[in-house]
Amino acid sequence: MGLASRGLALGGAGGQHGAMKKGDWAELAVSGAEFSVKVTPRARRNAVSREAGQIRITVTAAPEDGRATAAVAEALAHALGVAKTRLTLLRGAVARDKVFRLD
Repeated sequence: MGLASRGLALGGAGGQHGAMKKGDWAELAVSGAEFSVKVTPRARRNAVSREAGQIRITVTAAPEDGRATAAVAEALAHALGVAKTRLTLLRGAVARDKVFRLD
C-alpha cells in the first residue's frame, strides 16, 4: 500500500497541508545530507511537515518491532523522492528523535 493511499499529507511553511506528492522535497535530497526528524507514532493520520528547519513526521504505526521507524523512513523517502533503501538510520532506533542520512 503506497503512502498516497494512506492519506499522507505534506505541511509546508505556514502550516499549509495538502496531498503529498513524491519528491516534493527533492531539493533537500543531496547525498550525504543528514535529516533530524521528530516522530509521533500512533497518530490519527500519516503526515510530514517542515517548520523552522525541523522535520516532523506523524505515523499511524505503533512503535513496536520497528514498525513506526520503518513507516517514518518510508515517509521521509517519499517526501525526498528517493528510494527508502538510500536512507540510513544513524540515531534514534527506539526514540522519537531520529537522525537519517541520505546515501
